[in-house]
Amino acid sequence: MTEGVKRVAVVPGDGIGPEVIEEAVRLLERLRETHGVRVELKHFDWGADKFLKEGVGLPEGALEMLSDEFDAVLAGAFGDPRVPSNQHAEEILLGMRRGLDLYINLRPVRLLHERLTPLKGRAVGDVDFVVFRENTEGSYTGMGGFLKKGTPDEVATQEEVNTRKGVERICVAAFEYARARGRRKVTMCDKSNVQRFGGDLWQRVFREVAARYDGIEANHQYVDAAAMFMILNPAQYEVVVTNNLFGDILTDLGAALQGGLGLAASGNIHPGRVSLFEPVHGSAPPLAGKREANPAGAILSTALMLEYLGHAEAAAAVERAVRESIAAGETTRDLGGPLSTPEAGEKIIGRVNGKS
Repeated sequence: MTEGVKRVAVVPGDGIGPEVIEEAVRLLERLRETHGVRVELKHFDWGADKFLKEGVGLPEGALEMLSDEFDAVLAGAFGDPRVPSNQHAEEILLGMRRGLDLYINLRPVRLLHERLTPLKGRAVGDVDFVVFRENTEGSYTGMGGFLKKGTPDEVATQEEVNTRKGVERICVAAFEYARARGRRKVTMCDKSNVQRFGGDLWQRVFREVAARYDGIEANHQYVDAAAMFMILNPAQYEVVVTNNLFGDILTDLGAALQGGLGLAASGNIHPGRVSLFEPVHGSAPPLAGKREANPAGAILSTALMLEYLGHAEAAAAVERAVRESIAAGETTRDLGGPLSTPEAGEKIIGRVNGKS
């Protein structure tokens, strides 16, 4: 491996994934010239096509290879109607999240232009927060089962798992982010008035972690109230930390506040280890091949990846370019513009200038 070069595994995936990731790759090529970003890309064909041909989702040894040989993974989207069970998507995406212990799901909620938010009279600064979603436990562990399945007396159980280790490390990550970025408040969302056991653990650990961070306000809201307040007064939020299920719900609400899923970026992170970055819009099979998908989510996810890899200035340049393209109306149709996927990508990439 060349010294100083970061290795990135590129997994375009299914549906619109290859189309938006193509623009992200072109962006990285541009950043080599403008900002001296040194990345080595290696493409992998993991997705529905491989699964249908070979019965393989995440190949044997893939997690070890990623851990040993790569600094980051840039993924497109997974999901294909030819695989109704979505087994391959679960094997690949959840396999990487769990197998690589990517316990932080980082979701920025940042309004890039006033016209994009459905909220009346809101300025860009009114929607600017980040959500830390616990990414490896909670309700998404798959624990549970059926009793008397298919009968009138059927019982289905779905279990939620919260560990002290899991809760503490996501709370620490949220406060560390706040301290590093000059954010003054961390809000924890739960439903501890009903979910007494898991909620009690979250409440106790959150208070204990908060006590270590002087100068940062620790705030608590029940998740249903938080969903309401994010609509009524999103400016009150700076950093939000919550469990897997509630984080999944609140971040989609946040995506709507910032202009839609086409702009939503995410990182699946374990600090100091190989981490996964992906847009959250899904594979959108009806749009595949039509060149209508918004590449901004993939491009902004690439900016998150660049920041994680130590290229903060390049990441900031990418976000500026996205903002400028939106302001100029140079967007795909979901944001009111006339452009195709590659045309929108080209406009953003063309606005990425050299170091200031």
